[in-house]
Amino acid sequence: MAKPSPLEFLNQVKAETQKVVWPTRKETVMTGVMVVIMTTLLALFFFGVDTVFDAIVKGLLSLAE
Repeated sequence: MAKPSPLEFLNQVKAETQKVVWPTRKETVMTGVMVVIMTTLLALFFFGVDTVFDAIVKGLLSLAE
């Protein structure tokens, strides 16, 4: 496959960039809100799992004393 010249390459890049469908402001905000919500839910879930495992390990270690 032949390499395009730098000018031809830039023209191809420009043509491809014009085909991109950019998200609207509303879509961007909604996506950001969803990311924050999901991150918060995952943080709470892993906090709960960590708390349960911490209690289990402390309980097992107290048996060994």
